[in-house]
Amino acid sequence: MKRKMKPESLMMSYGYKPELSEGAVKCPIFMTSTFAFKTAEEGKAFFELAYGLREQNKGEKLGLIYSRINNPDLEVLENRLTLWDEAEEGAVFESGMSAITTVLLEFLKPGDLLLMSHPLYGGSDHFIKKILPKYKINIVPFKAGQSKEEIISNVEKTGLADKLALIFIETPANPTNDLLDIRCCKEIAEHFSTPEKEIYLAVDNTYMGPVWQHPIRHGADLVIYSATKYIGGHSDVIAGACLGSHELIKRVKELRTFLGNMASPNTGWLLMRSLETLKLRMDTQAYNADKVAEFLIGHPAVEKIYFPGTLTEKDGEQYKIRQRQCLTNGGMISFDLKGGEKEAFIFLNSLKHIKLAVSLGGTESLAEHPATMTHSDMDPADRKELSVTEKMVRLSIGVENYEDIIYDIEQALNKISLKNEPLKINSEHKAALNLV
Repeated sequence: MKRKMKPESLMMSYGYKPELSEGAVKCPIFMTSTFAFKTAEEGKAFFELAYGLREQNKGEKLGLIYSRINNPDLEVLENRLTLWDEAEEGAVFESGMSAITTVLLEFLKPGDLLLMSHPLYGGSDHFIKKILPKYKINIVPFKAGQSKEEIISNVEKTGLADKLALIFIETPANPTNDLLDIRCCKEIAEHFSTPEKEIYLAVDNTYMGPVWQHPIRHGADLVIYSATKYIGGHSDVIAGACLGSHELIKRVKELRTFLGNMASPNTGWLLMRSLETLKLRMDTQAYNADKVAEFLIGHPAVEKIYFPGTLTEKDGEQYKIRQRQCLTNGGMISFDLKGGEKEAFIFLNSLKHIKLAVSLGGTESLAEHPATMTHSDMDPADRKELSVTEKMVRLSIGVENYEDIIYDIEQALNKISLKNEPLKINSEHKAALNLV
């Protein structure tokens, strides 16, 4: 009986045949814009499939045409990306925002209604709230903690329930780490679906990455990543990805072809390189994040921590979602300092090893100030309501020795002059920091 190998093993060879590339162990970079057809009939057949002019015959595959449509580096990469999420097919883009915007434009049209979770990454928030309305697309937001019945009621109150076309969520949310129940969101989609119109659920899984959370298992139709983050993981490539069924990814790829926002062969090659160490890196980052969170709980300068590992049974539904959906606590930590922007900036400016930079999921630890950086474009009232305040700092934990990360955080926190008494360390919260 043939053994079913784990994704981390298949990342070394899946979808690639060395004999087709002069025996090269690693997939070469196919730096070409176009591909030669063997015959005119073959070229005709390839274009018929690429443009959806006919159905694909049994056993027939789309041949190589032009690197805006397909390229060996992208095809191998897309095949490998499907393994973690157990998706049927994938599409790779030149950025995470390219993946997000292509999905939104493909599944929404003027007059439609989009149900979105709140908060979202700042770029997603901007596109949805400031670009989509220009195309007469309506939006209704919801946030963690709202019940299914309340969300359904809010959709119905818009008077546009029959126009609902897509649900878009980000879980955990950037930068608050709020958790959304994927299964519940799918049930909402099913509630509004009809025999003539299925409502799809798209999940931005960037914060947990393909190793720590698998949205398709919980009902998601589409999974989206900023592949710049954990998948790329070295802060040297910008990319995005979308995974799902053959039917839905075919639609996504057709629009990608004409928007021209596919990833380059070089980007595909870099991501294939990174996939080989993805689990090693992410497991180390999750372990380090637990250690950092444990330290932060006991520091007198820290007012509140936003991290799945600090949730306990007393946190109710948020704790249950973490237990059900997340395989670890992740590698992202946000926390509020006692004070405001002044104290946050003192902390950020005092870091020696951790870099003051946006983005996340790289091998190096990063720190940033969401309210004035990644989420500065959010409506101020929304920021206040969703706790994205001037006292919040966001950390992306890297693969360094966790003791060195903590040392740097501690010396920076100690630069903040506070008269507060040290916090009592909550043993219940500390116990919760064990990996799920």
